[in-house]
Amino acid sequence: MAKIIDGKLVSQSVRDDVALQVKELNEKGVSVELAVIIVGNNPASRTYVNNKKKACEATGIVSVEYALPEETTMTELLALIEKLNNDNKTNGILCQLPLPKQLDEKMVIAAISPEKDVDAFHAINTGHIMIGDYSFLPCTPAGIMEMLKYYNIEIEGKNCVVIGRSNIVGKPMAMLLLQKNGTVTICHSKTKNLAEITRKADILVAAVGKAYFVTADMVKDGAVVIDVGMNRNAEGKLCGDVDFDEVSKKASYITPVPGGVGPMTIATLLKNTVTAAKQQNGIES
Repeated sequence: MAKIIDGKLVSQSVRDDVALQVKELNEKGVSVELAVIIVGNNPASRTYVNNKKKACEATGIVSVEYALPEETTMTELLALIEKLNNDNKTNGILCQLPLPKQLDEKMVIAAISPEKDVDAFHAINTGHIMIGDYSFLPCTPAGIMEMLKYYNIEIEGKNCVVIGRSNIVGKPMAMLLLQKNGTVTICHSKTKNLAEITRKADILVAAVGKAYFVTADMVKDGAVVIDVGMNRNAEGKLCGDVDFDEVSKKASYITPVPGGVGPMTIATLLKNTVTAAKQQNGIES
């Protein structure tokens, strides 16, 4: 039976470290402030934003919410981002995705100053990740790397397979594993003989957004399985991309859903916000 990679436990250690750094910054007269923009009434987005606000409060980060109506125009949203870019009190800017269909997500991401882009979605920050010279990392892949480190899971020389090629998880995840000397394969919807590839993985990261997509026959005995999925099953229960009950019988380590990758994503956001505050105030980490 697999050992559980406890995201709550690891995220708490990150949050404790963030709280300590925020306290030290406050003592130097530096406040750490995150601006969170939410547009419309998406219930999942509202839940995520509320969770982020609570996490900020718990670590001493000032969280300022900008809740905009569903019918907000690009002009209005870009004007707000420009104002926050120029506001010295604002260290990080997060615009909760997805946005209402009249708004261009790419344009919004590009409008956020790279120095305040604590989600690390801006093309400049993405480029820095490619060359291994970065200030911020996308929250979910960075959180996964933190979990692997916490559990002393060796990456160097291992076969690493990432299922999913999104700009938010799949691609940066592959880059981070590569930078730790993993041998990385990225699979996606057009991949042929997917199960043959995943069965060779020492570390398997599932980020496809389909409930129970990864079954036990796709997993090698003793593999480390990281489940990024956040889905609802037929009964409306939260579940991941991995068939946890069956795969956990074969894996050496596995992340649960909930309580695995999710808490790490928010913890990394807090870490990125502190990094931004330090950089903007000329304080070395």
